[in-house]
Amino acid sequence: MQELTEIHFNDNNIQLKDNLVKGPILPEKINELERTITIQGNAIIEGAVYAHKLEIQNGDLEIQGAVFTQLEMYINSEASGKISFNKSVASANSIVSRANKCNLLFCSDINAKTVTLYNAFVSGSIYADEIILQNCVVIGGVFATQSIDITNSIVGTFNSQTVKASENIWLLLPSAFTIEKINFIPGTKLFNLSLADLGALYKGNKESPESGKIEMDFKVDELKSTLMHEDTQRTIRSYSVVGKVLAADLLDMDKFQNHFLLIAASLGSQLNMEYNIGVNSKDEAVPISFEKIKNFFFNILNGKILIQDVSGKFNISDITGKFN
Repeated sequence: MQELTEIHFNDNNIQLKDNLVKGPILPEKINELERTITIQGNAIIEGAVYAHKLEIQNGDLEIQGAVFTQLEMYINSEASGKISFNKSVASANSIVSRANKCNLLFCSDINAKTVTLYNAFVSGSIYADEIILQNCVVIGGVFATQSIDITNSIVGTFNSQTVKASENIWLLLPSAFTIEKINFIPGTKLFNLSLADLGALYKGNKESPESGKIEMDFKVDELKSTLMHEDTQRTIRSYSVVGKVLAADLLDMDKFQNHFLLIAASLGSQLNMEYNIGVNSKDEAVPISFEKIKNFFFNILNGKILIQDVSGKFNISDITGKFN
């Protein structure tokens, strides 16, 4: 890999291929605010990046600092290899990646006017006006002021004016929120993983008998609330299994290790040390790392890891016994 040291960039165009950039790529003159950065592949940028437009044609790529674009950040649909952003990525306009062949990782939050992601792993949250997700895993929340279009994805939660959902949607947290009714494409299923034994599944062990996924009913699990403040009135719909979670929480959910796993995932590139989540059935320590967590959730999404259905049954004596 060639190191960029004393190299003179074109004021309006930077192209990187087989390069290591030691430091940020930031404008120093007014005309550099309109600069386009094109990454052709096999590059590492050790600092922050500011560009009018950032185009990524191919991996491998690692950007270790924060990224901001005035117009857009675009990843070529035919891109392959690993593309990772270690800190926040933002754009005044759009962030777009429809690449299905690349290993796309966002280790922090995403903020833009419009966000379109295919086959991406996001350890933080996404904030935008309009969001489109397909075959994605978002550990945090998906928050849109206008609309969310989500297909076959795992998300922590979501909140938007309108939501269109198709195929299988998985929630990591008990509740999600919309203003209008969710537009579910026929055949769509909504699952909640709040009571799944993610720790045991990650270790390859047998799931706890009290654990499992909850298939949510679009009508039964919808709660409509009207909020009022002076002359302002707003209706919010929540899709929640919080009642089931509160009942189960009185049993002992800590043994599922879900919180530990999700917190580790949300740390992204800041997870500098390798921890163990426990031992597997062979008494071997199971390390927890960002890459392993990413693969774990995509295995759930793609059906390689199957999660049992929660039984929904518990003994009231098990609960009252905790207070004796």
